[in-house]
Amino acid sequence: MAFSLDIFSPTNTTRPALACEITPEGVLAARRTAGEQISMAFAPLVANPLSADIVQPGLSAPNITDRAAVTAAIRQALGELDPRERVLTLVVPDAALRVLILDFDSLPSKPQEALPIVRFRLRKLAPFEVDDAAVSYQVMRQEQDQARVLVTVMPAGVRAEYEEVVRAAGYEPGVILPSMLASLATLGSGDAALVVNRSGSSLTTAITNGDTLLLHRTVELPAGDLAQREEMAQVVSVASAYYEDTLNMPPGVLYYKGPGGAEKLASQLGQDLPRTLQVRDLAPVPATGAMNPLPKGLAAGVMGALANS
Repeated sequence: MAFSLDIFSPTNTTRPALACEITPEGVLAARRTAGEQISMAFAPLVANPLSADIVQPGLSAPNITDRAAVTAAIRQALGELDPRERVLTLVVPDAALRVLILDFDSLPSKPQEALPIVRFRLRKLAPFEVDDAAVSYQVMRQEQDQARVLVTVMPAGVRAEYEEVVRAAGYEPGVILPSMLASLATLGSGDAALVVNRSGSSLTTAITNGDTLLLHRTVELPAGDLAQREEMAQVVSVASAYYEDTLNMPPGVLYYKGPGGAEKLASQLGQDLPRTLQVRDLAPVPATGAMNPLPKGLAAGVMGALANS
């Protein structure tokens, strides 16, 4: 398993032509064919009404309360695509790991020399043991006296949970990507962008400008529809203000990945959404090459994972 980033330059390395994303709602699988079409399939995860959700993303295990159910959903979604490949890119929820933007005075160019330095910094920042955690980094900007680095770290026990259900389904997780960072690869231009990713009870906001990630923030939403709506509105407001302060202009578009798509988010935020801010799906379900029915709003993660396949 490789824990990988290369989000903003996905053509630098080749990822598998097969991907799946595990979400609290279900498993979305995608495969790029020789004709460059993307076929997709979805298998929902339906928990017993009297039990907790099957996938509960977080920094401590267990994230998956019913591994047999998740394994079956992976097998079903990928089976509909009839892939020849057995190695895939696995997209995991943002709440299952930490994404940080760190500044270093300098960082060695060789990964084997830079990684111990990154891990040392993480020991002071991550709320879990990092010595055996999966760590990946990407230098976003290198100047004479400063390196700005995107770092992702995932607890070993949590990583093992997601890997095990994929292997139990008969596949190998060749690459692991966080949901938001995978989704950002679908942005069509180098222009600045404000992006929101909803996954279960967590909400992640990100701001990009060209090949640089300016903001990545994941928050846990409270229980209750009204409280969730208020918290979501507050999170979007804070991210919009940060966008304007940093880039000296207000955002015109809010790109969304999450259940129900842009239409649902706009409806939830209602009058709390600034009139000048249009909500759009980050990656609509492809018009061709898709297995139906597919849920609205969830396509960006697997489409970004296939950006360089």
